[in-house]
Amino acid sequence: MKHLQLSTAILFLIIAPLFSLAQQPIERKHLNLENGVAIKGYDPVSYFTGKKPIKGTKEYSLVHLGTTYQFATEENLSAFKSTPEKFQPEYGGWCAYAMSVTGEKVEVDPETFKIIDGKNYLFYNFYFTNTLKKWNQDEANLKPVADQNWAQILGN
Repeated sequence: MKHLQLSTAILFLIIAPLFSLAQQPIERKHLNLENGVAIKGYDPVSYFTGKKPIKGTKEYSLVHLGTTYQFATEENLSAFKSTPEKFQPEYGGWCAYAMSVTGEKVEVDPETFKIIDGKNYLFYNFYFTNTLKKWNQDEANLKPVADQNWAQILGN
């Protein structure tokens, strides 16, 4: 019986990482990445700790589920390590407004964001179009549609 338990434990230790690797590309393909870096190098924790997001540095970087995140400080890096899901942007870092209106992945300006219920939502803000302003006009209706569209993209 001990041999069976030991064999099962060893098999689990060998196979479990393979499942993790198999899921990694599926999750990663939906993220808004620039050269493998999330949020165009902005520190994901800085959205929650200051009035303005701050660019991270390569010195304070972390690979989480195959994606590189950069941080402005070691403290922010540590905070992310303890609860990464708290700091990762919603909708894979794509524009929340576009996710609602078209259900498409649209680029963002990492400095145009809104924290809603402890989650970071990013928005397109280029060429005289700031979708955060449009989002704020009808957030109550736009957010549930964006959530539904994102779930469809993920296949949920």
